Amino acid sequence: MKSILTIKDLDVYFGDKQVLKNINMKIERNKITAIIGPSGCGKSTFLKSLNLLVNEENSFRGTGEILFKDKNINTMGREEIREKIGMVFQHPTAFPFSVYKNLIYAPIYYGVKDKNDLDKIVEDKLRMAGIYNEIKDNLNMVATKLSGGQQQRLCIARALTVEPEILLLDEPCSSLDVKNIENIERMLLEISNEYTILIATHNLAQAQRIANYTAFILNGELVEFAETDKIFTAPQDIRTKEYIAGLYG
Repeated sequence: MKSILTIKDLDVYFGDKQVLKNINMKIERNKITAIIGPSGCGKSTFLKSLNLLVNEENSFRGTGEILFKDKNINTMGREEIREKIGMVFQHPTAFPFSVYKNLIYAPIYYGVKDKNDLDKIVEDKLRMAGIYNEIKDNLNMVATKLSGGQQQRLCIARALTVEPEILLLDEPCSSLDVKNIENIERMLLEISNEYTILIATHNLAQAQRIANYTAFILNGELVEFAETDKIFTAPQDIRTKEYIAGLYG
C-alpha cells in the first residue's frame, strides 16, 4: 500500500537544542499509528511537525523532508496542509460558543454556506464521534459546558468537519475516565477506515488495543517502528523492551 506520509531525515531544533533526530518513517493510509515514549521524548513535536504547527514556535529550525502524498508540505500553504492534516490536542479546546457553531466554524471558513449542508456536516461528524445522541437536543448549548469527555469528542468531530485525510491526536485521553477512553477508542477504530490516524499516547495498553503500527521515540530518536504486535511481543531494540517493561519513562 502506498504511504500517505513519508518522513525523511527529519531534524528539529529549538535554538541550540535538538528535539528530533533523523526521523525516518512511512505512514500507511487508513491505519492507526501510535507514537509512544516517555514525557519529553519529542512525541508532540513530531506530531506538530506533520502539519507545520511546530514552525510557529520561537527559535524553531528544521531540516529533512515531510511528504504528503509525495508532495513536500513546505511547498503547500499552511491553510491547505492543516485542512488535509488536522490536529486535536491533549486538553479539549472547545470554542466558547454553541456546539453547533463549533462544528460549522471551519466549514464556513472553507466556503460552505448552505444551511442544509452545514446541518448535515454537524450531524454526520457528531455521529462519527459517537456523541450525537448525547447532545442532539442541546446543539445551542455553550460547548464549554459539556463534560470533559464530551468536549474532547466534540473537538475530534470539529477536526473532521473539513474532511482531513490525516488526523493527529496528542494524548487525547490523558485526562479522561475509563468510560470516555473507551468511547474515544471505539470511535477511532470505527473511523480509521476513512482517515489516517496518528496518536501520541503514554498509555501502552491503548496503543496495543487500537494501533496497527507503533513507533517508539526516545530522546528525540526513533528507536523502533513496526507493526504493533511485533513492537510489544518481539521488540528488536533493548531500549524498546525496557520501556515496555516499565523500567523507565
